[in-house]
Amino acid sequence: MAGENKIPHVTAKRLPLYYRFLEKLHLMGKQRVSSAQLSKELHIDPATIRRDFSYLGELGKKGYGYNVSYLLQFLRDFLKQDETTNVILIGVGNLGTALLHYNFYKSRNTKIVAAFDHDSHKVNREIDGIPVYGIEKLKEVVGLFRVEVAILTVPANVAQEVAEQCVDSGIKGILNFTPARLTVPSPTRVHHIDLTTELQTLVYFLKNPDVELETEEESDNI
Repeated sequence: MAGENKIPHVTAKRLPLYYRFLEKLHLMGKQRVSSAQLSKELHIDPATIRRDFSYLGELGKKGYGYNVSYLLQFLRDFLKQDETTNVILIGVGNLGTALLHYNFYKSRNTKIVAAFDHDSHKVNREIDGIPVYGIEKLKEVVGLFRVEVAILTVPANVAQEVAEQCVDSGIKGILNFTPARLTVPSPTRVHHIDLTTELQTLVYFLKNPDVELETEEESDNI
């Protein structure tokens, strides 16, 4: 199997999309699928799909495509879908509350197990069954549930401080919804979700329809 560290970041982000669609095909009894069919349903260029899978090894055959059951099991093992990932959320404002209601309902192996906030009116209550604690309980809860991932939906001016508390508590990955650019020591990873930037980018392309995104190189057809 190809090493995970050799897979481009953009490819790693698309693998869960492939996995969810393959689950759907498997439940429908489909035995094989082509990159063209995947492209039509997922709105991803077929050459990009072929290239993504090529990083993982020889998964398909020319003239046949991909075996749905085999590819589904391969991605399940590769993405460690049989393991449960416990996540915490810090910052129970409007966005944080919405994420607690959502709680990865499409995923059987990822769930928010606890939330944190400094507001005494929010602490010691539950939102959709998820308990809300004071930040002083962070290290204790992280250890109790063996949490490695934290979602940050706190104000930008305290994001760095909270990130440092997460690292001190044993968190290995942070999904940052704040506009602050966080600095954390290796090997902790931070993924930034800047909703304002994404919206501005979308608006730009809507207003400039002739501007094309850079496409990835073509790979051999399957």
